[in-house]
Amino acid sequence: MEKVAVIAVGGNSLIKDESHRAMPYQEEAAAETMRHIAEMISGGWEVVITHGNGPQVGYLLRRSELSRHELHEIPLDYCGADTQGATGYMFKKALHNEFALRGIDKQVAAIVTQTVVDRDDPAFENPTKPVGSFMDEKTAKERAGKEGWTVVEDAGRGWRRVVPSPAPVRIVEAPVIEALLGAGIVVVGAGGGGIPVVEDERGLLHGVAAVIDKDHSSALLANTIGADLFLISTAVERVALNFGKPDERWLSKMTLEEARRYREEGHFAKGSMEPKISAAISFLERGGREAIITSPENIPSALAGETGTHIVP
Repeated sequence: MEKVAVIAVGGNSLIKDESHRAMPYQEEAAAETMRHIAEMISGGWEVVITHGNGPQVGYLLRRSELSRHELHEIPLDYCGADTQGATGYMFKKALHNEFALRGIDKQVAAIVTQTVVDRDDPAFENPTKPVGSFMDEKTAKERAGKEGWTVVEDAGRGWRRVVPSPAPVRIVEAPVIEALLGAGIVVVGAGGGGIPVVEDERGLLHGVAAVIDKDHSSALLANTIGADLFLISTAVERVALNFGKPDERWLSKMTLEEARRYREEGHFAKGSMEPKISAAISFLERGGREAIITSPENIPSALAGETGTHIVP
């Protein structure tokens, strides 16, 4: 097999701003990112493309809430499955069209992916991830009593449901993804970090109301299939120390040890760059050879060593 890369694309990268959330705008953003990934593929890489789905799940939950007087609501694990399918379709179509323009004979498969989490993960005792719409206190507490939700007051803006964010343990469809890669097929998978499931004593899977960090699942998948490269496509060309401050310093390369130290020093924002750095660290600690963090348009030049932040053992 050619060189293998797992590329993690942020769900927010499909939403340029709040006035461009509709599907045509997301399709346009997806096509732009897939154009750069197609160039990587034309250079000889076999790739698995993973993606976030935070905004998309939020929209789906809101639709479900607005229509609950008429239709059944959609459980969170099914929201994950729905958005994996929709985003997979979007990426597949964009890549198919890009391959047609470039004369590349290659197929794309989107895999609805489940990720096993530990039912005893401490995150289940301390839900922290907000999902769904803001509510008034009365509604929030009524739904908490009726649905078994955990709800919290969010910085004076209202009340929200919060769910656990457990660590990924195993990508259920990893063998399928590896087989498709071996057949030369581009794979879109592990969307939103994978649908969180727990496994019982008989090996049966059960969906749970939780969310998994997509960068950590992507790193785990990269290790599982023996990827040569873990590439995180995000909003910035490179990682910075002291981001946004007068002494901001952009990084072209850092070692695993330096990445650990910078993280401990608090250089990376929680919920933003920190999970990306932590995922890259996990990939390297489990034997990965290189992680790159860069923006979609800079993927080709980052692969040529001209930009991006390269993290190595």
